[in-house]
Order: sequence, then C-alpha cells, then structure tokens
Amino acid sequence: MSDEQTRDERHAARMARKKVVVDEKIAQASTARGVLLVNTGNGKGKSSAAFGLLARALGHGMKVGVVQFIKGRSDTGEEAFFRQQPGVQWHVMGEGFTWETQDRSRDAEKARAAWDIARQMLADPAIGLVVFDELNIALKYDYLDVDTVVADLAARPAGQHAVVTGRGAPPALVAAADTVTEMGLQKHAFAAGIQAMPGMEF
Repeated sequence: MSDEQTRDERHAARMARKKVVVDEKIAQASTARGVLLVNTGNGKGKSSAAFGLLARALGHGMKVGVVQFIKGRSDTGEEAFFRQQPGVQWHVMGEGFTWETQDRSRDAEKARAAWDIARQMLADPAIGLVVFDELNIALKYDYLDVDTVVADLAARPAGQHAVVTGRGAPPALVAAADTVTEMGLQKHAFAAGIQAMPGMEF
C-alpha cells in the first residue's frame, strides 16, 4: 500500500470517528428557541457579522430590526442596502462616537431613546431577529443599566433572536448570552494610514 493510500485510510477513519461525535451532538441539540449572540472584542467585523445574520434571516423570510447605538452616520452601505428590503426596521439613534460628541449626558439621553425603540422590537413576536449595534459601548459607559437591558433581552419572545455588538461587553451580558464571539485584532489598515473606505468600513 502506498503512502498516499495509507494517508487516505487514516483520514477516512478519523472522519468516521468525528462524524460519530458530531452526529451525537446534533441529536442532543433538541431545543428550538431564539438565541442571544454577543459580538465583542477589539477586532474588526462585529457589526459586519451581525449584518450577515440579518441577510440570512431575511433569506428565511423573517422580519428584522436594527437599532444603532452611538453611531450617527446614515451613509453606510449596509443601511442603504437593507432599507430597500421588505421587512426591515432600521433606526440610527446615535450622534457619533463618544470621542466626537464629547457630551456624556446627551449620549446617555440618545441611548435611552434608542433602548425605548429596542424594547418595542423585543416585545414584537413578529420580528424574528433584532440587531443592537454598538449597544456594548452604551453599556460600557453606563448610559444604560446593564441589569435592565439583560432582563429586557431575557423577556423577548421565545422565537426571537438578538445580536448585540460592540467592544467591552459587560460580564452580565456575556453570562446571559448563548453565543459570545471575541474578535481579536492582529492588523488594521487604519494603523497604516489607510482611510476608512466605502464598502469596507462603512
């Protein structure tokens, strides 16, 4: 038997063992309900990943909602695209990043107004997926009470999915989430002097 045949046989045996393990995990996953995802960390892609899920949900015929905390610009490619799709509610509720606004009380006021809209979405069982973009930042700066936010998320309709993005997710939210992704930073074009580019950063 050649080395290539031996390697192929070892691979087939390894994949057969792996299939047994994966099939068992699939069989054990018997609960069907909405999940809470948190995308956090210093790396790029937290919001982009959430908007990918938005597209996926729309592909399954779900109604979706987006509330953007902190962010104030309305010229992003994702907003331009998703606003054209049926079944999308989109609210840009911030006035810009905190280092731009430099007004804590006003930022907190805007965050509270955004959470009022978020609560309306969380109470609507017709909405299959909600994305709360940069909510972690509002929680990090104590613009909103984290215990209240976690309780509101927990009280959402049983079939509704929720995605929260932003750096610095608080421990209480991480504990409440079903799936948490910590996105790490290795390199970023901005550090090399490359401007934020349409279609990539906004």
